Amino acid sequence: MSFLKKILITATVQSHICQFHKPLVEMLREQGEVEIHVAARNNLEEKNGLKLDFADRVFDVPFQRSPFSAKNLKAYRKLKKIIDENHYDYIHSNTPVGGMLTRIAARKCRSQGTRVLYTAHGFHFYKGAPRKNWIIYYPIERFAARWTDALITINAEDYALAREKFNCPVFGIHGVGVSAERYCPVTPEQQGLLREKLGFSPGERLILCVGELLPNKNQQMAVSAMEQVIQQFPNARLLLAGNGPQKETLEALVRSRGLEKHVVFLGYCTNLEEYQQIAEIALSCSRREGLPLNIIEAMLSRNPVVATHNRGHDELVRDGETGYLLQADDVDAMAQRLCALFAQPDLADQMGRQGLALAMCYTVPVVQEELRKIYFGADR
Repeated sequence: MSFLKKILITATVQSHICQFHKPLVEMLREQGEVEIHVAARNNLEEKNGLKLDFADRVFDVPFQRSPFSAKNLKAYRKLKKIIDENHYDYIHSNTPVGGMLTRIAARKCRSQGTRVLYTAHGFHFYKGAPRKNWIIYYPIERFAARWTDALITINAEDYALAREKFNCPVFGIHGVGVSAERYCPVTPEQQGLLREKLGFSPGERLILCVGELLPNKNQQMAVSAMEQVIQQFPNARLLLAGNGPQKETLEALVRSRGLEKHVVFLGYCTNLEEYQQIAEIALSCSRREGLPLNIIEAMLSRNPVVATHNRGHDELVRDGETGYLLQADDVDAMAQRLCALFAQPDLADQMGRQGLALAMCYTVPVVQEELRKIYFGADR
């Protein structure tokens, strides 16, 4: 057993750490005695009971998503005090604002032996991104790279860009790790019981779309596609899992299209694996993704995927093999692909099986081993 190590994990909001970093913490605890601290804004009340129960100490730091918010000055001062007082061995930062402020605050402690890591969960600047993203976020990341001992990327495009443009060690890993025990295929009998439990009949054709209700997630495209889908499959239902500021807008769109019986708002789900296991198709309409967990979860549940082109979807979905890729806002193509999968269950099953095999590269044990090597070296 190694001596006690003290580790700080930061992000803009605590839900980010809850959702994405438990595998990291488990890996760290396996290496020896560690004390895990978390610093992020407490937003857990918005997340339907999500709990940050794997940390030894949690600091509520009022980070704001906008890099221009004056409240981030207060957040920086509080974080700097936390870092200066606790003498961490490792500081692992995440998200653009949380990551930038953490690396600035940790400059002094790096000279005293603290190792500072940053995981980019999808740069806001990417091929085809709005010009303002490059103007705002690219200089931030390039500036903060000088205080980064390990920059960790989760998709090939970000890895290549970081290796070329940033002056720090860059690593690529397979996401944050998804549980193949939680997200897994079930038998038809188990699926029938789950449908009954969740209030769906055996004859309903279920499409699951997971994500915060935000403009980037583009769920209005899914709602619009349902108008065409129900013409061929009147028993089709779209399940929207997630909450967010676009909820009222989407609800109004559903009402205006007369789709109240065909679109279900699930809210934030803590039992998302059950909805993945009763769905026939996973759907994502996002304009931007780093490496989306919902797609990996769907593939592990043996669901074919219909998704829009972006770097995260393109990395995971093999068009025509594990699902279909199409252009954002091409509602007609989306509806056609959804109907094709409903009409050809053998094809859907084949795509689901191929997706399951591919998704095993993104599971918890694989990612934990990649992180272990970054933290402690290949021979530890």
